[in-house]
Amino acid sequence: MKTTYLPCTILIAASALLINSAVAQDKPASQNKKADASEPDQEAMMKKWMEIATPGPQHKGLESFVGEWEVASKWWMAPGAPPTASKGASKVHSILGGRYVQEEHTGEMMGMPFNGIGITGYDNFKKKYVSFWIDNTGTGMYTSEGTADAAGKVFTFEGKMDDPMTGEKDKTIKFILTIVGANQRRFEMHEPAKGKDSKIGEMIYTRK
Repeated sequence: MKTTYLPCTILIAASALLINSAVAQDKPASQNKKADASEPDQEAMMKKWMEIATPGPQHKGLESFVGEWEVASKWWMAPGAPPTASKGASKVHSILGGRYVQEEHTGEMMGMPFNGIGITGYDNFKKKYVSFWIDNTGTGMYTSEGTADAAGKVFTFEGKMDDPMTGEKDKTIKFILTIVGANQRRFEMHEPAKGKDSKIGEMIYTRK
């Protein structure tokens, strides 16, 4: 967790800073003064970049997700119909110096094997939580952005998804993650367009 990794973009920016410094040394003093008046402060830019790249309290909060979990799922396939239930398991670990948590899920859905990988983090620049998900039920990559309540217990994400069964693309989807306690959390999946029957999935995570 204490190891720090620099994104490639920061390394590139650092290299550019060194090159600019070397070029400046070769210029006459009068040219340097003129350039300094118009060019942005490279040192200040690098400092700001490093601040954005450094994990903060939101990243620290994501550490509570790390561990092994038993997962009980329910999926509502049609309005008014009873949900289908299934069980699974998830392993969550921290990656890239505490910037993200990665989930590896195994289980079943509608009697078929269901495997997925998710990555969640906090974007210091956007000041939003960001999430990415892929699984073996399709070939799409799903991304969403969200916020947390003041207590850091309820996270609400919104994104887009495609529905191959109906042919609908970029359908609005909402995810609500609730921290019930240190050893339990609830993940809900909603389709806002369905109104009061918006919930299409629920996963209860219980720490092993």
